[in-house]
Amino acid sequence: MSTDKQKILIVDDMPMNIKILNEVLQEDYLTYYATGGRQAIEMAKVLDPDLILLDIIMPEVNGYEVYRAIQDDDNPAGIPIIFITAMDDDIDESYGLNIGAVDYITKPFNPSIVKLRVKNQLELKKQRDILSKLAAIDGLTGISNRRTFDDSYKKEWTRAVRMKSSLSLLLIDIDYFKLYNDSYGHIQGDLCLKKVAETLQACLKRPADLAARYGGEEFVCLLPETNIDGIIQIGSHIRASVEGLKIPHEQSLVSKFITISIGGSEARPTPDISPESFLSHVDNILYQSKKEGRNLLKYDVFR
Repeated sequence: MSTDKQKILIVDDMPMNIKILNEVLQEDYLTYYATGGRQAIEMAKVLDPDLILLDIIMPEVNGYEVYRAIQDDDNPAGIPIIFITAMDDDIDESYGLNIGAVDYITKPFNPSIVKLRVKNQLELKKQRDILSKLAAIDGLTGISNRRTFDDSYKKEWTRAVRMKSSLSLLLIDIDYFKLYNDSYGHIQGDLCLKKVAETLQACLKRPADLAARYGGEEFVCLLPETNIDGIIQIGSHIRASVEGLKIPHEQSLVSKFITISIGGSEARPTPDISPESFLSHVDNILYQSKKEGRNLLKYDVFR
């Protein structure tokens, strides 16, 4: 079974309806099913499906309530939802579309219509995912951009508050980069930024870690569930790896090669601490790293 198939979650309290839809769709997609509203809400969080076919009339938790629960969770993946129901009243259809469903399919199912509508919505989803991915990437360096970092930082901060876990940041600045640009030109400057960005990305091993271009010649690394020991290990590895690129920089006042200054800190986020104050704190540590000679990693624990 191909792992690149898109995922569909079928939600219906009638096993026969699930069986029919599964037979129609399983050849082209990965299909999963839930027989109740609460189960559907939990499965949507775990599976992150590309599309949900959602029955409206179900005991305990109906389709509208399931939809709202997923939306209340910010529907982070932008999961499109098609309502499926035996109802054919125009008012019901209008209500479903008005609250945000992308389409509406009535029972009994017409297999060709189901296939076509599902295909159309999944094609749209695929295009949205491509555009979203492009919007998250810095056009020059190919790593995440500032907007992606800002969004990820807010989410990870909130998660760390909830989980009572640590969160660390590294702010990175290329030493004397203006002198590099003035001496070698902007084309070489862009190539230097790309190489440094690639090196940062390669130094981060966990899927949750994020390297992003922060602006100009500055970069940031977001390290969830990382303590001060992790900062020392990762920060030292990044600093040494960039220096190890041996990109000539004859105008630098600290080395004959491109080097970086790093400021890092570990926080234990709480509701009383703002993420902005922690970011400002790390920026101050970076300033100290540059003030004390550059090509340094400075770090502390944020209190």
